[in-house]
Amino acid sequence: MKYKLGINDCNIGENVKIIEPVNLYGCSIGDHCFIGPFVEIQKNAMINEKTRIQSHSFVCEGVTIGIHCFIGHGTMFTNDLFKTPTIENWKMRKTNIGNNVRIGSNSTILPVNIGDNVIIGAGSVVTKDVPANYVVAGNPAKILRKISDE
Repeated sequence: MKYKLGINDCNIGENVKIIEPVNLYGCSIGDHCFIGPFVEIQKNAMINEKTRIQSHSFVCEGVTIGIHCFIGHGTMFTNDLFKTPTIENWKMRKTNIGNNVRIGSNSTILPVNIGDNVIIGAGSVVTKDVPANYVVAGNPAKILRKISDE
């Protein structure tokens, strides 16, 4: 399949809606996803099926996003904890987002593991792992409550 400018060397599933302009390269996007305008997804990032990534979001290398997730406008993922004094010692760190995760607009997600069924409030800065079935918010994000099984 030939791709338009801004989409290069990607594995894109069926029924994916991409609103240009975007910058997608070397990433994998599952079936039935939505990618909004002004989104960048870098190489070796994986977006699983039925996930929506809203406009102006950045998904860097080393990020895996689960099935049926919602990534709000302007969400930024990082793959560095900035612990090394120089760029020569840089080490990429990975981020894993579970299934059915909702991330509010303008959140920043550092290299962490986020469990299934998590809700992250808008504007949050997630600096630590979040277990499944919790609502977190704030800077830094803190657990607000457990999501009930009802």
